[in-house]
Formats: sequence, structure tokens, C-alpha cells
Amino acid sequence: INMETKYNESAEQRPEGGRVMDAPLVSIDVPGFIREIKNEDAWKKNDRNAITIYKTDGMRMVLIALHEDAVMAKHTANGVISVQVWEGEIVFSAANQSVVLKKGQMVALHKGEPHSVAATKESVFLLTIAA
Repeated sequence: INMETKYNESAEQRPEGGRVMDAPLVSIDVPGFIREIKNEDAWKKNDRNAITIYKTDGMRMVLIALHEDAVMAKHTANGVISVQVWEGEIVFSAANQSVVLKKGQMVALHKGEPHSVAATKESVFLLTIAA
């Protein structure tokens, strides 16, 4: 398989661009990305910050940091998702259930299921969406 390496586009928040988003092998430094998003103005000014760390046809990985008491209101995803907590504690609610997730814990959810996330502490989680 001959696959083209793809890089992110530069953005106002991250003008340098050049981050590998898709290649035959992508090495991902999650702790490094956590430090990066917590050092950005968006983290200082808002209740959250996020960075897409991998994106290809069929799968996307987004690292999301939430300040304590931040809430991601009920929404749906257009694919199967997993949520894995790297720091802190969140309450993940879906299918008339709520689960408290701490570092190292995760959930998986079917496509199109309405869900919400609330941070009970400053938290970071990895969202993976499979189309």
C-alpha cells in the first residue's frame, strides 16, 4: 500500500501547522499534546481545549481537555466512539446511564447515541471516532 503522509493545516491557534495527521505509521506523544493544549490561550480563556491528533478515512482521534465543571452538552457522533480518560474525572452520560470515569478508564458507545460529558475535576480524555 502506497499511502501519502498528510499534515494538518495551519490554524490561527496553531500557525506552525506541519503536524503529521495520517501516514502509514503515526507516533503519538499524548503527554506532549496534553502539555501543548494546556499551554495555549484557548485553555486559559475557555472551559476547554482540544487538538486532533490523528485523522484518516474511517477514524479520528481528538484529545480534549476540560476545566473542572465544564460540560459538553448532549450531542451525537457519526460513528462508534471510545472515550479514554488520561487525567482527572468525568461523568459520561448516555443511554439513560451515567458512568464516572477516572484515569485509565474508558467507555465505548454506538454510532448516533446521544451523550454528554461533565468534568468533575480538571480532566483530559482521548476521543476516538470510527466511521
